[in-house]
Amino acid sequence: MKRSGVGLDAVADWHNLSAAFHRAALGKGHRTEVIQFKKDLPTRLANLRQDILAGTVTVGQMRCFHIRDPKPRIIHAPCFPERVLHHALMAPVGPVLDRGLVADTYACRTGKGALAAVRRAQHHLQRWPWYAKIDIRAYFANIDHTILGELLARRFKDQPLLALMARIINAHHAAPGKGLPIGALTSQQFANYYLSGLDRLLLEACRVRGFVRYMDDMVWWGGDRESVRDALIAAGEYAHNRLGLEIKQPVQVGQSRHGLSFCGYRILPGRLLLSRRRKRRYAECRQQWETAYRDGLIDALGLQAGYASAYAITAHADAVTWRREQLRRSPLDADLALV
Repeated sequence: MKRSGVGLDAVADWHNLSAAFHRAALGKGHRTEVIQFKKDLPTRLANLRQDILAGTVTVGQMRCFHIRDPKPRIIHAPCFPERVLHHALMAPVGPVLDRGLVADTYACRTGKGALAAVRRAQHHLQRWPWYAKIDIRAYFANIDHTILGELLARRFKDQPLLALMARIINAHHAAPGKGLPIGALTSQQFANYYLSGLDRLLLEACRVRGFVRYMDDMVWWGGDRESVRDALIAAGEYAHNRLGLEIKQPVQVGQSRHGLSFCGYRILPGRLLLSRRRKRRYAECRQQWETAYRDGLIDALGLQAGYASAYAITAHADAVTWRREQLRRSPLDADLALV
């Protein structure tokens, strides 16, 4: 494998840093830390450039908070200067990592995404009779820093650049020598690349008939149950021995005609239905906007916009009948609807 010549000078380039600031500030221009950074932008970028080249840039300053969507998670949001650093780093590094991924990896990639992964999975359901679906136990928390560093060193040869990435990786620990923070741009890219070897094992060594991965959720297909299970054994050994990861149990092995749940949808060969999680998100979103309308916090136009956002959660599924039933069961109060 020929390693990339991308170096630290590409990260610290003036044009790259300026573009990184604008990407990091997108949608956050009202925040105090963004306003303060922008007030003295040339000096702040000059200092950041100097620190990057000197290898002394500050990393690991993050704000932690909890979310529950759909399960409890701890999010680590980098401070704004570090967000700028992450964007500056991934601008030249991200495309190199992306070229190392197989086509059927869909997370954190331009032109792909969850819906494209769902459509691809439905395509394979229509072609192959058996599938296996797995995900990794506590994936982000169990990514090994040493192994990740070795994988990155196979793609990049510039030592100062590798040292910067190592500092960012080692700034967070879920356990000694392990873990990437959920919520950082670099973590998404590194985590997506971490499983690239497993992708190639399944596609090139196990010769699975079809394959789709969205971050650590992956599905593959075969012509019979035995071939699917053989690939499952190989995947489990590779994940444990080469990546220090464990596949969450129990795994799903089933017939394609019965469908599968993936990326928030219940996928059948000829239909795309809503998962329980997506149904719950629709109900919660609709209730939130209707409560705001009842309390006088928004007007009818605001409620209409809120309904549009709730509808977007279900728009790509075959859910017209289900939405009508939800509106019939819990309509907006008639007196308020006429206001």
